[in-house]
Amino acid sequence: MKYIHDFTIVSNERQTTDFVVLTLQAGEAPLPEIHPGQFAEVRIDGAPGVYLRRPLSIHDVDYDKQQIKLLVQEVGKGTKILTQQAVGSMVNMVYPLGKGYDLPDSKRVLLVGGGCGVAPLLFLGRHLKKNGISPRFLIGTRTSANLVRLEAYNELGEVMVTTEDGSAGTKGYVINHPVMRTEEPDFDWIYTCGPEPMMKILAKYADHHDLTCQVSLENHMACGIGACLCCIAPTKDGNKCTCTDGPVFDSKYLQW
Repeated sequence: MKYIHDFTIVSNERQTTDFVVLTLQAGEAPLPEIHPGQFAEVRIDGAPGVYLRRPLSIHDVDYDKQQIKLLVQEVGKGTKILTQQAVGSMVNMVYPLGKGYDLPDSKRVLLVGGGCGVAPLLFLGRHLKKNGISPRFLIGTRTSANLVRLEAYNELGEVMVTTEDGSAGTKGYVINHPVMRTEEPDFDWIYTCGPEPMMKILAKYADHHDLTCQVSLENHMACGIGACLCCIAPTKDGNKCTCTDGPVFDSKYLQW
């Protein structure tokens, strides 16, 4: 089921120069069941020339408070206007959209996020912990100034960091971290979201070690319901819409 609801912004917290966490309060209707990895299409109000909704991963959900958190990166006019919305403003969303992550058949899991790809992994980590699985996070950014909400991830499990400039954690990309350099990985599942080159490397790594790897694609998704066909991803069964058949896919299913 998909819903179109108005939410009230109850918190707008800037994390870095270009990342903001918006906390959205639901109205009288209770939040529906949301699966980690699903996303919302957010309407940008008060933005002349911005006609399309913006797809954003659902960063976290608090059913007790009836709140949703969105991690928003300023990458253009629409997202910049969204990050500048004041507390008390209304935000309209179509949600929850797409196919999310599956529960693993193992308790040995690694969640890998690059850049804004960390967004869906917090809610995924919370979901895994609720199901008796202790998640480990491997987060990669260009520099320590881009690290977002590490304390929230630390509350759920071990957090490992790589930065390209070496300003925090291991220097280099996520694949350079020691946890990825062993002959026998101590995890059976990889969940990942982030830049496509990073996820392709992780997919090859998983294939080499016979691991399950689920990737969340960051294709442009204008409608979120499979109508505009601008988010097509090639798979072993032909072209699929990222917004409806994904955004989460088994890496072995994709034709990269």
